[in-house]
Amino acid sequence: MLKRSFFAVAALVLSLNVTAQGKELPDFTDLVDKQGAAVVNISTTQIIHADRGGQQYPFDENDPSFEFFRRFFPHQPGMPGVPGMPHDFENKSLGSGFIISSDGYVLTNAHVIDSADEVVVKLTDKREFKAKVIGADKRSDVALIKIEAGGLPTVKIGDSTKLKVGEWVVAIGSPFGFENSVTAGIVSAKGRSLPEENYVPFIQTDAAVNPGNSGGPLFNLKGEVIGINSQIYSRSGGFMGLSFAIPIDLAMDVQGQLRHGGKVHRGRLGVVIRDVTKDLADSFGLAKTEGAFVDSVEPGQPADKAGIMAGDVITRFDGKPISQSSDLPRAVGAARPGAQAQVQVWRKGATKDFTVTVAEMPDDKVLAQRGGKRGRGAEPAGNRLGLVLSELGADQRRELKVNGGLVVDDVRANGARFDLRAGDILLALIAKGNQTELRNVDQFNNLLAAMDKSAVFTLLIRRGESQSFVTIKGLGDKEN
Repeated sequence: MLKRSFFAVAALVLSLNVTAQGKELPDFTDLVDKQGAAVVNISTTQIIHADRGGQQYPFDENDPSFEFFRRFFPHQPGMPGVPGMPHDFENKSLGSGFIISSDGYVLTNAHVIDSADEVVVKLTDKREFKAKVIGADKRSDVALIKIEAGGLPTVKIGDSTKLKVGEWVVAIGSPFGFENSVTAGIVSAKGRSLPEENYVPFIQTDAAVNPGNSGGPLFNLKGEVIGINSQIYSRSGGFMGLSFAIPIDLAMDVQGQLRHGGKVHRGRLGVVIRDVTKDLADSFGLAKTEGAFVDSVEPGQPADKAGIMAGDVITRFDGKPISQSSDLPRAVGAARPGAQAQVQVWRKGATKDFTVTVAEMPDDKVLAQRGGKRGRGAEPAGNRLGLVLSELGADQRRELKVNGGLVVDDVRANGARFDLRAGDILLALIAKGNQTELRNVDQFNNLLAAMDKSAVFTLLIRRGESQSFVTIKGLGDKEN
């Protein structure tokens, strides 16, 4: 009898425990029913012009793959000697987005619509619309597009600052083209820093996100969007439990600027920083390894004018604590140019406060990209280095305190072998002991044209906040 009573009590306890656990598991059906209709599929088409001197090749002649395909696949489209080959090639890709206003404004990732000649938005009711790109901000990876439609379903915008690690989240999007796929997980971490992503404190989740989910919404259990699914960490190319979303508060600020001005304004301090290590903290008498160590201060910039010096450790900016170096670009970037901000630093064992007037971060070349079809066939050709260049504007020259300078807009196939990248600024060319300041594209291309293909020379470049030298050994026979 006692044994039977024991098993009865154990069964009751187990039943109650299962019931309690069952109550803790969320039901996402209502959220999906109410919010799913505002999630859209985005497909893009990029027209690739393969013109090479009147013949159409999908490969650059200097590409190592070219000779292989020419020999072993001579009759494939785009290879030399084959008549009637297509002049253009279409590159299609898929992504996701969500409607934020009933008159057709849609948020997505900048990388989803980057370089697209056509953007098509497909709703859950199967209607399709060509979209206009209002603007795209590559630094935050946020883009705003517009479709001509009315009375559309919209998402509810939440507050990502109230998000807690461990709470449930739901991702809706089009992984691999499977529209309105729903996945769930929890918030794994907040404020994540990713390589070369200085302006976004990412939300990390374990909700399954795959290619095609990019640009789709991340919901909390209230059915509010608290993030835009943007990236995954993967060794296989697929989901491995690490997904990253852009906080919706940041995204809404970016889209507001794109909608009303077509570009995003960010603050600039004019310092080169790095993390505070244990050795640095001990040397400077800091109790914790926190803050942003100032490696150098750019002359004439806000930090220099305010009195901030190399060797200072910035611990607060505009009232916000700077726990690690990646916190500072976010805080400064969020400040409006022209605004005054209080900066607290640790210097020689004591705390000091400075007031800075924030400058404006120089534009990226394609910081805000207006909608409308672009004539890609009219793009300038690369020079003998495989570089597409443009000249610095007067404001940029004043900002950088240089007399000339050429911006690298694109690096074509032949240029991939040199240590040059888009965004670099070429300041001077040094050859045979002579240094020539670079002032315009024609001047630089003429210098290259006069050189032998085996020429060796050095370029003085500016990359970010620092200058360096890149030595070029050997040029191609012709422009590419």
